[in-house]
Amino acid sequence: MTRVASIDIGTNSTRLLVAEPGDVAGTLRTIDRRMTITRLGQDVDRTGRLAPEAIDRTVAALAEYRQVMDDAGVPAGRVRMSATSASRDAANRDDFFARAEAAVGGAPELLSGDDEARLSFAGATSDLDPALGPFLVFDLGGGSTEFVLGTSGPDGAIEGAMSLDVGCVRLTERFFQTDPPAPEDLSAAISYVDTWLDDVVRELPGATEARTVVGLAGTVSTVAAVEQGLATYDRDAIHHFVLTKDAAEDVFRTLATERLADRIHNPGLERARADVIVGGCCALVAIYRRLALEEVLVSEADILDGLALSLLT
Repeated sequence: MTRVASIDIGTNSTRLLVAEPGDVAGTLRTIDRRMTITRLGQDVDRTGRLAPEAIDRTVAALAEYRQVMDDAGVPAGRVRMSATSASRDAANRDDFFARAEAAVGGAPELLSGDDEARLSFAGATSDLDPALGPFLVFDLGGGSTEFVLGTSGPDGAIEGAMSLDVGCVRLTERFFQTDPPAPEDLSAAISYVDTWLDDVVRELPGATEARTVVGLAGTVSTVAAVEQGLATYDRDAIHHFVLTKDAAEDVFRTLATERLADRIHNPGLERARADVIVGGCCALVAIYRRLALEEVLVSEADILDGLALSLLT
């Protein structure tokens, strides 16, 4: 059975999925799934360039992933690697892309925000009952957040998609100067996100009527893990966990009022993500508040799954 692999080079993390076709058409069976915090987007919002040390960290992760794919028997030409927000914003991305291609054996695809949203939607809804739609899927990343509205299944259709320049790394670098962040800086970050959400309400008017809202990526998964007090990562406990607004607000209040040295001890919070999680929480609670959401379905299936599925069609 042919195996495929997908790599997502994000602003905060670089991730790998090795998979093969599942028993049901249009589904995947996971062989290996990995994530490394590489912080490619370090200072990109301020400088417009990828930092040399950030490129080094990311290329090292890619070289490791190449070995994982070789060991798993992924054939040449069955890998799809995408680069997103940090690379879109960086003037020196071609230098990074050349090194990434040398490490993996294929060039990264620079996805537009719209392409990123559609692939995330495909991955997130691949294992959901179409009857739960219409779906609003949001992918809260390090440098951007994608929203897509639509239905899934054989007759599914995308009604609209958009990308906002809002993410956990971008908000942290732009607004927070103290540890813990000052209350006025937290308010400023939330207000900034709320302004961007004007576009979602205007351009995706059906967003507030979606039957199921699905949240993706590290911030959402981490808040779900902290809410459950998970001592170690447990995909089964996080995937399709229902994260209520009250729970998200409670986790936000806890993390935002702790110093980094104390915050890292929260079960469910990776140490490498602790310095940007409050920025992510600002974006998350702003989404709950502005779209009047009472709950979000957390999904561990996302753009990686969408990229892998595209290799099977």
